[in-house]
Amino acid sequence: MSDKIYDLDAGFWNIRGSFRVGGILNIGAQCSLIQLASGHFIFLDSYALTGDVRDEVMALTDNGQKVEAVLNLHPFHTVHCAQMAKDFPQAIFYGSSRHHTKVPEVQWAEDLVESEAVAQRYPELEFSIVRGIDYISSNEMIHVGSLLAYHPASKSLHVDDTFISPPIKALEAILPELMLHPTTKQALKDKPNAGQQYCDWATNLAHEWQDVRHFCAAHSHLVTFHKGEFKKALLKAINKARPKLENI
Repeated sequence: MSDKIYDLDAGFWNIRGSFRVGGILNIGAQCSLIQLASGHFIFLDSYALTGDVRDEVMALTDNGQKVEAVLNLHPFHTVHCAQMAKDFPQAIFYGSSRHHTKVPEVQWAEDLVESEAVAQRYPELEFSIVRGIDYISSNEMIHVGSLLAYHPASKSLHVDDTFISPPIKALEAILPELMLHPTTKQALKDKPNAGQQYCDWATNLAHEWQDVRHFCAAHSHLVTFHKGEFKKALLKAINKARPKLENI
């Protein structure tokens, strides 16, 4: 799996990269680059850029000088943060409290990435944090919680782990284009209505962001939906899982 950058129009680029588990199994990684109305850029998530992809990003961003911030959306995606900070030293780095703890060598902004203060700085994006699930799980193996980011201009949704697509395109023939993370049930808060909160949140998201065309999920491949297909796919996944998630 070689690194690739996809121009999804309206100032949104999705970068598909590599991440090997145990140095062997490549489950993939991603980050996205967004051009703001000011002409500056921000990244969603960190990834160590190399080769042609790095060259293209540097050409777009005046050798990185126009990158003003990196928003690290997933608390457990920390591997590439330190390298990203070296590559873009002038950028403001936003992360969760777990980022601060796990990668202390990065000079993190005081405002947490999931804060309203950060959301207000970037009106080009809409954000939503998972409900019914802890954003930062106490179980290091549970990575369902994340901050989702939607870019209406390009109709692109950047999401890490909460929702997934088949890991390779060839599996689309036998798997749905959009699925819930397999550990969703285990990730629910220890509260009677946690499952309902999660399902209601995802259902509302399907309606609010029904115009999504580009589904950029971590550890998989880029999925392009036609009009109305994202809403249909997410509602189908939620409706199928709701009985199991609400009855625990």
